Amino acid sequence: MVKSKTCVFISGQGSNLKNLIYRSRDKSFPIKISLVISNNKNANGITYAKKFKIPYLFINTKLKNYENKIIQCLKKNKISLICLAGYMKILSDRIVKIYNKKIINIHPSLLPKFKGLNTFEKVLKNKERKTGCTVHYVNSKLDDGNIIIKKAFYISSKDNISTLKQKTQKLEYKAYPEAIIKIFRRY
Repeated sequence: MVKSKTCVFISGQGSNLKNLIYRSRDKSFPIKISLVISNNKNANGITYAKKFKIPYLFINTKLKNYENKIIQCLKKNKISLICLAGYMKILSDRIVKIYNKKIINIHPSLLPKFKGLNTFEKVLKNKERKTGCTVHYVNSKLDDGNIIIKKAFYISSKDNISTLKQKTQKLEYKAYPEAIIKIFRRY
């Protein structure tokens, strides 16, 4: 099986990156993490790229033409799928067009509810009965692309921002690999 060369974009801890790296080591998993890009040079997730000898790139998104650097790096590494995993920047329309239907994101809510940031606060404030995560295709609108998979759990009266985050992350570690497998079954 020829694995699809994949780039994971991160900004922080990289726990979904770590999970995808481990999953990608399974010979039946359809992707190989071939590149990691971060907009945060202090992102803990970079340690996983180093540990597993995966090329990585820090992108300073404050510089002009940083998009060109991203696109050149993606092309040089023959990337065919992009996974956003806690990447806290919005990709430009140009990158989204070039990689149309080849960019997926994991979001910590049951989309279309609670797009953007501070999802756990929004879930609690709105007294939701359940929440979870969604893996979706990326388009030019924030957290708006076609949904690939959702996973949900019921909220307990004892839940707070911290417990919701922990429970959601556990679901994310199942949802992201399942979504990737689902995508490749379509081809």
